[in-house]
Amino acid sequence: MGKNGQSSTPVIRELVFRHTAGSPPGLELVDLAALAERALRHGNDPYAPLRPAFHQLIAVRSGRIGVWVDFTAYEPGAGDWLWIRPGQVQRWGPGLTEADGVVVAFPPGFPDSATTATGVADPTFARGPISPAGPEAEGLRRALDHLRYEYDSSSQLPLEAHLRALRHLLAVLVERLTAAYGSESGRAVPSETFRRFHRAVERDFAVTRRVEDYAAALGYSRRTLTRATEAAIGMSAKRYVDERVVLEAKRELAHGDLAVGAVAERLGFAGAGDFTKFFRQRTGATPTAFRRRARGA
Repeated sequence: MGKNGQSSTPVIRELVFRHTAGSPPGLELVDLAALAERALRHGNDPYAPLRPAFHQLIAVRSGRIGVWVDFTAYEPGAGDWLWIRPGQVQRWGPGLTEADGVVVAFPPGFPDSATTATGVADPTFARGPISPAGPEAEGLRRALDHLRYEYDSSSQLPLEAHLRALRHLLAVLVERLTAAYGSESGRAVPSETFRRFHRAVERDFAVTRRVEDYAAALGYSRRTLTRATEAAIGMSAKRYVDERVVLEAKRELAHGDLAVGAVAERLGFAGAGDFTKFFRQRTGATPTAFRRRARGA
């Protein structure tokens, strides 16, 4: 499966990873209080909807910040962690410049392959802020402190050794944060079957919504994909595909400038009528009504 000739022009402001001059390539640690000024310096409005192409691990030490991630408002406070994944649409809100905390930002390809194959590639752990306590909180604090120390000590090692150390230390932080998310959700680590299905859906949700097509492409039966999806996130494979399409439709309608018919074409529908029927059945609103509501019109 693959894209079927549809336009790839983004309609939501995309953010590519940029590292500050003098910082190691592939990793950026930014204090929350300095984040807005840094974004504006790069020509980005942090208080507008943006779609970063990189991971953000947000640790709040004191204060409270507001952030919207894919239509959900969060207010992480002291001791909370929030993991925003590549492709999610975010918008910062109140408290950003007053809070004490740090954002660890990195593109998907920076961590070592083993870490990428587990926590970084796992789509089920980014479900809003978590509040680790006890040994979990202490382990995360120490992992972040050690990563910060190495990040600020670039002159002490040759560049390649410095980058290897950062990858190892980031792996510790990611593994601990993945475990913390897993313990709060109470779900088991997703199977490789579900991981492969997730990657295929991310690539082809605008090409096909048929579970049979994904099953054939991946070499599984429809039943196998459904069992794996239910075990990972508690829903059927078909609902998982449909919800991914609905999420992208909401992003386009709320934050983009395309007409409803153009959104329908972008998402692989035969026409605006088919798209409207699909969207209304799953959200209870027409695309036009959702757009008006999302924009406060």
